[in-house]
Amino acid sequence: MTGQLTEFHVEIPEAELRDLRERLERTRWPEEETVDDWSQGVPRAYLRDLGGYWAERYDWRATETRLNALPQFRTLIDGLGIHFLHVRSQHADALPLIITHGWPGSIIEFVKVIGPLTDPIAHGGDAADAFHIVCPSLPGYGFSDKPTRPGWGIERIAAAWSVLMARLGYERYGAQGSDWGTSISASLGQQDAAHVAGIHLTPPLAPPDPATFDDLTERERAALASLEHAAESDSGYSQEQATRPQTIGYALVDSPAALCAWIIEKFQAWTDCDGHPENVLTRDELLDNLMLYWLPRAGASSARLYWESIEEVNEWIAGSARDTVAVPAGCSIFPKELQRPSRRWAEKRFLDIRYWNEPARGGHFAAFEQPELFVEEVRSFFRLVR
Repeated sequence: MTGQLTEFHVEIPEAELRDLRERLERTRWPEEETVDDWSQGVPRAYLRDLGGYWAERYDWRATETRLNALPQFRTLIDGLGIHFLHVRSQHADALPLIITHGWPGSIIEFVKVIGPLTDPIAHGGDAADAFHIVCPSLPGYGFSDKPTRPGWGIERIAAAWSVLMARLGYERYGAQGSDWGTSISASLGQQDAAHVAGIHLTPPLAPPDPATFDDLTERERAALASLEHAAESDSGYSQEQATRPQTIGYALVDSPAALCAWIIEKFQAWTDCDGHPENVLTRDELLDNLMLYWLPRAGASSARLYWESIEEVNEWIAGSARDTVAVPAGCSIFPKELQRPSRRWAEKRFLDIRYWNEPARGGHFAAFEQPELFVEEVRSFFRLVR
């Protein structure tokens, strides 16, 4: 029924877990790479080792229990069932905050920060920094429904989030986002400015300003080099998902080894991990996130968001700054982030930047990698707009 909130619990049949183990055991492995690094992709020895751990030692039931300890719901918005966490603070004057993930992330990214954000006193903080947390799974991701028709791009998702926050009774709220979540949060600020107190973005998406090219800082030069590297050496996944999501989806839904390689590669490339993803995230954490793609068979449906919206997002990354955002914005630029615009570039698109910081550690999955730093960044911005 439209408007109804239904409690949700994750309950994966044992047959699904047995099927996963059997598929991993039957994997047909390619030959080893001809280099001694990750430049050709995930090394075979590491993927075989990780796959063996996934099949033999990884405990999904422990993760299922942790997820089910959090209040979870589903609701129908614009014809699509949306799954979300809704963790209310004990502090009545807490600020509602909707947090949005991207690809190849999930709600798993934010589990470590929910406690400090909703109950700051228990984590050495101040009650004045408390939030009520709403953390939805994107359409086609996790335990949200998969769109069956075109049209579920970032603007439509942002519109759905505004409906969700109103349905939960929140008249004034903040938005936080990473990856796809940065664009969705920015769009939410544009569409629902009357109710959005501010948006915190990790990072903001804003293109280089040609007017600065004769006077670039070292950080700006590095940011341009990063964009060039991404275009030349790290965008194959995006091109495939943007042009043929259904084709790559067959491998991602059928083969856990393919899904693992496709996603773990990005955790190696996009985290502040000194070359190896397990330097910053545990095997269990990497696999917890992976399971939110494997179990709901989300390989094709999650990739399809690139088909819907990546052209628009690429314009914000490297095109023009004509699509401006006027709500108060906080921007945290972690050092291993993919896009690292300077403040003077970002100010061309985000017209009311209230907070800007460049933390010393962290990458694309900041809440997952550096939860304490992430929490402090979120608190620092929203103190300015509460």
